[in-house]
This record gives sequence, structure tokens and C-alpha cells, in this order.
Amino acid sequence: MRLGIHFLAVTLFITAAARAAESVDPGSLRLVEDYVSVPMPPGFHVEPTELEGPVFADSAGRTLYTWPSHKLRNGYSGETQGNPACYDEVRTETAGLMSPYPPGILLPELDKRPSCTDLWPPVLAADDAEKIGKWTIVDRKDGTRQWAYDEQPLYTSAKDKETGDTYGGTTRRYGGDSPANRVPIGPPARVPPGFAIKTTTMGRLLTTDKNFSVYVYDKDTSDTSMCDTECARTWLPVIAPAVARAVGEWSIIERSPGVRQWAFRQKPLYTHVLDARSWSLEGSDVEGWSNVYTQMAPPIPELFTVQQTLVGEVLADSDGMTVYTYVCGDDSVDQLSCDHPDDTQVYRNAMCGGGEAEKCLKMWPYVQAEKGMIGNSRAWNVIDIDPKTGHKASPEQSDALSVWAYRDRPVVIYGGDRKPGDVNGAGTGEWRGQRNGLEAFWLRDDYLGGTL
Repeated sequence: MRLGIHFLAVTLFITAAARAAESVDPGSLRLVEDYVSVPMPPGFHVEPTELEGPVFADSAGRTLYTWPSHKLRNGYSGETQGNPACYDEVRTETAGLMSPYPPGILLPELDKRPSCTDLWPPVLAADDAEKIGKWTIVDRKDGTRQWAYDEQPLYTSAKDKETGDTYGGTTRRYGGDSPANRVPIGPPARVPPGFAIKTTTMGRLLTTDKNFSVYVYDKDTSDTSMCDTECARTWLPVIAPAVARAVGEWSIIERSPGVRQWAFRQKPLYTHVLDARSWSLEGSDVEGWSNVYTQMAPPIPELFTVQQTLVGEVLADSDGMTVYTYVCGDDSVDQLSCDHPDDTQVYRNAMCGGGEAEKCLKMWPYVQAEKGMIGNSRAWNVIDIDPKTGHKASPEQSDALSVWAYRDRPVVIYGGDRKPGDVNGAGTGEWRGQRNGLEAFWLRDDYLGGTL
């Protein structure tokens, strides 16, 4: 961070910091991310979530999402500011947005296909509702009024069932010629100017505003850096400007007369000059150094293991076989997801079994759980699947499979992997698995871009 950071920005941060120094999730005693309180219309509030940090929610506790415009090879999908594009029309054909497919191909299971608003109910505003702060109101073509945040129309997700669910989308980065993801939105992070927070597999990663990871050193204390001059050539102290002040979880130590260094949760902060990429975790491979998270992701269920591969650490089952997740988004104008058991299974069966569910079960078997087992978090749960259809099983279905799911989507292993550490199924499908396919469950987002 540069010493010349704007005085106004620092002043705004200090003024906003009125919350507790450290927030704790009383149910799990895990640190949770703090945020800046902002004006909200009546009926809205902030909910803590396991994977996305604090999010905005409606009066029923349902997470709010936007559908921001996303550049694809053959055009744009999503919504531009102030222009709702999600309606109750059931789309019947591909839009041709994702190469190499042309427009006009009939979509599958049209008799069961939902409309955009079936999956993404718009957050409607009352006739007398008024904008406040970044909360504005946009007009829909049917004459109703819809809430927007920063001019992006707001929706809830039909996949979210309980307060704090974020099954509808994620703020994790994605790329390639893949559909426009729905994104949960929340209040500004409570960080000083010059810092940012990134959602990763392991948790909410603290970085600089230039996307460089920050680190802490085990030997440091709350008021003293043990990283000497030689150390500081590799581990660059994150300098606090002269106008910065300690507040909440943030403090400042004096490295030497006139040289001030930011600290978070009583640990001085550094960047690693040898980091090769944005949001890197490479520095944490050095003994005594760790990345910093405003909150960690929920722990992985005990039956899973971690395996080293030629390209990084992966999540594995109890036998050490690599775990994979399925990714899918269709090429309709609405860019609906097709990776959840409630969605059509046509794409998944085509990808993993040539259209046959039995072949899918053989080549990409589910990671099964013992009957009656439950998950340990919202991120990891156990669901019952109908093996014949891939949809969720009906109650008391005798042949149902109890399977592990991440973000309410089943995880699988690959029949082509022969031993622990194999990742032969990684990137199977379209656009290296990012559009319609399967990806290894990388535990570090800095390996091959991470799970999207």
C-alpha cells in the first residue's frame, strides 16, 4: 500500500468502523467477517453465510443475487445496469452465445423447463418504495417495480431453502466461455483502503486492492514484527499511511521511527515478493507464514482426505480417490444452471455417460454416505439421489442413494482414476469443464485457477 493513499478514504473507513473488534459465530465459535453498515430499505437486512461472508437478504432471510453482464465469445449474457432481463417466458432454443453452438437448437425437456423467474424470483418493490443509498428501483416490462443494488436488478434463488443459504451462486471468480453466473451481494467489507477480500475454496481471503495476498508470520506479536531487514526484502511489510488509525480488528505497529505497518487481528501484515500470481497461496508453503482469512470455509467432513497430485492438492474420498464437482450452464438467453439435482439431467448424462444414466453411475460414481448421516455445514450436506434419474429421491424411495454434496450438488469420483493422486478426469467437458463438465475439487484456488 502506498503512503500517499487519500486522506478522505481513510477518514471514511475510520468513521464507518463502529462494530465490534471481532465477530464470532456462536454456533461454531468460528471468526466471521465484519462489514460496514449501510442504509437499507425496510425489510432488508444482512445475513452471515458460510462461504460468501455477509450478504443482503430479504425479510424472509433469502439471499439477494444479481445477474451482471458477462462477455462471451459470441456476445453478452446477463443484465446491464437498470435493465431486467429475467422474465416468465420459457425459452425453447439456444441463444448461440457460447461457441461453437449456433442459435436455434431446441433445448431439452421443454415440457418441464422452468422460466427464468421460476428459478430467480425478482425482488419486487412496493408502489410507495423509495430508493436509498445504492438501493434503487427499476421498472420491469410487465409494469412492476423491482429493487436493484448499484442499478443491478435483484433476485432470490429457488435453490435457497433456509436463511443463510447461497446455493444460487457465488462470488468466486469464473472465466472462459461460460455462462453468466448469478452473484450474491452484500455490504462493503470492513477493511481499510488498500485492502480487498476474495472468496476462495478455503475461505474469504484477505488481499491488497491489487489482488496480492497478504500474510502473517508466526513469530510476530501484536505490537512487534520479528521480520528483520533481510526478511523484509522477501516479505514486504504492508505500510499504513500517516493518517491511518487503528480501529476494530485493525491495528498499526511501528516498525521503526515513522514507519507504520498494518496489522489484522493483532498480527502484522506482509506481501510476498515471490508470489507468481494474484490471490496466491504460495507464501503459505513457507514455514512460519500463513495467508489471512476474514473467515474460514466450514471444515471438510472427516471421511474425506487430502491428496497431493502433480498439479496440486485435491479433495479425495476415504480411499484417496480424487473428488470431482459437476459444472453446467445452458446456452439459452436466460443462461439457466443445469448442475443441480433439481435441474434437467440431460446435460449431465450426456457428458458423463453418453446419454445413459447407468454409464454415468459406472464412470462417475457418487461419493456415497452412510444412511442417516448428515452434513456438518451448509457447504457440505448429505442428500438422497434417485440413481435412475439423477434428481433428488422421493421420500422413502427404496433404491435412493445417500450421497455427499457440496453446495447442495453431489460430488463424484472418476472410474478412470486408478490410484490416489490421479486426476485423469480433471477438466472433462466443454471449455475445460467450466461450461458443461467435471472439475477436480482443487483445495487451492491458485492451482490451475481453482474450482470455479
